[in-house]
Amino acid sequence: MTVVVRGHVGIGDVVTASALVARDDFSARYDLDRIGGVFSRPAHALYGQSYVGRVLVLNTAKGGVATAWMLHEMCSRKMAPAALLLNSSNPIMAQGAAFAALPFMDRFDGDITALIATGDVVTVDPAAGLVTIIR
Repeated sequence: MTVVVRGHVGIGDVVTASALVARDDFSARYDLDRIGGVFSRPAHALYGQSYVGRVLVLNTAKGGVATAWMLHEMCSRKMAPAALLLNSSNPIMAQGAAFAALPFMDRFDGDITALIATGDVVTVDPAAGLVTIIR
């Protein structure tokens, strides 16, 4: 089954990868072990799981200005998600994604954390504002 979801026009190149999904919020600074490539905050629903090379699908952005350089640093070491999809975001997360050249979208026609399941193959087309989900 294939489902197409429309969102706000985003940042970055088209990418296809397996999804990693939770309804939790997201901070590159506080939720991740950026060296090991896993979620490191014990209270996070994705604790212990690798985000590297996955389309990371979460609720909303949290945190501050450190996000921009952290996303850039992770991308420079090839220890980053393939893309980041959030129901809602903030200018700092968008700035961080742009600085890191990380495909990024938000503001979808529905709750993106309910529309995509972990393991779905997802194609993110930020310029078109489209996410294609293959189950």
